[in-house]
Amino acid sequence: MGGLGIVACLALVPQAIGQKSPQGPPSTANAFAFHFDKAKAWDHLLKQCAVGPRNPGSKGYESTKSYLLDEMKKHCDNAHLQPFTYTWSVTGKPVAMANIVGDQNWKDAKTRILLLAHWDTRPSSDMDSSDANLKLPILGANDGASGVAVLLELMRVTKARLSKDVGVMYLLTDGEDLGPELSEMFLGAREFARKMPTPRPDYGILIDMIGDKNLKVPMEPNSMRYAGTLVKEFYLNAARNGLRETFPMVYGPVIEDDHMPLNEAGLPTMDLIDFDYKHWHTQQDTVDKCSAESLGKIGLALESWVLKDPAFKIM
Repeated sequence: MGGLGIVACLALVPQAIGQKSPQGPPSTANAFAFHFDKAKAWDHLLKQCAVGPRNPGSKGYESTKSYLLDEMKKHCDNAHLQPFTYTWSVTGKPVAMANIVGDQNWKDAKTRILLLAHWDTRPSSDMDSSDANLKLPILGANDGASGVAVLLELMRVTKARLSKDVGVMYLLTDGEDLGPELSEMFLGAREFARKMPTPRPDYGILIDMIGDKNLKVPMEPNSMRYAGTLVKEFYLNAARNGLRETFPMVYGPVIEDDHMPLNEAGLPTMDLIDFDYKHWHTQQDTVDKCSAESLGKIGLALESWVLKDPAFKIM
């Protein structure tokens, strides 16, 4: 994840949430028919990584942007770029960037959900143990490609299956990981927050760094602060669908990420993130550290939430 707060992430001691998770597998009588295909999501991860780093200005940046927009156009009613520029402290020059935005059933919906992930990758390996690698861009298999891969497959799954009362907006943010400091991260999320669409989303769900093989996604404290009811209900729904171990109802580390500019703009947003990943911001954030199984678990949690529990409202 490109935009984690390095200091803030040194986190809380995990503690159990007072509400018990449902026990046992979901009832077969009420079993949800999942359509999310982890193999298709995995293919999207591989295609992103095949071009190399995707930081703004890199060789793989433009081709990836085109690929993501083309995929979004296949499955969304509307898909477009949200271009912006930022004068980067490292070079003193403006950097051209673009969010990629698509929506389904947005205009006439009664409940509108924003789903987001960042598509850019870190231009430096600032957490690498080798000094020789510090200035190299990362591949970002987990930190970047994993979240995007899930959303690309999810938009295929939600197309034509949404309730008429539910709209979904898919947002792939740029500039989340530019850095080097937090003040130069989350740039695409800030741009989106400044130009919030009309009608506005009711709430948002961010996914970041969710592809690692040993996936555990604890409750993120900033998410609990701004969108606690959403977090608890989402985790209970995941447990009802057999995903209790992946989404333990305990606190994880405090994270600064793309959800913060949205929360600060008044849009309750939670961050689904597994920050227990030793390859963060290093040259070792590669495909072999990731798993199609993990992508599938996140995809199923989101699919069941969007299609099964669409009436949720943050009061």
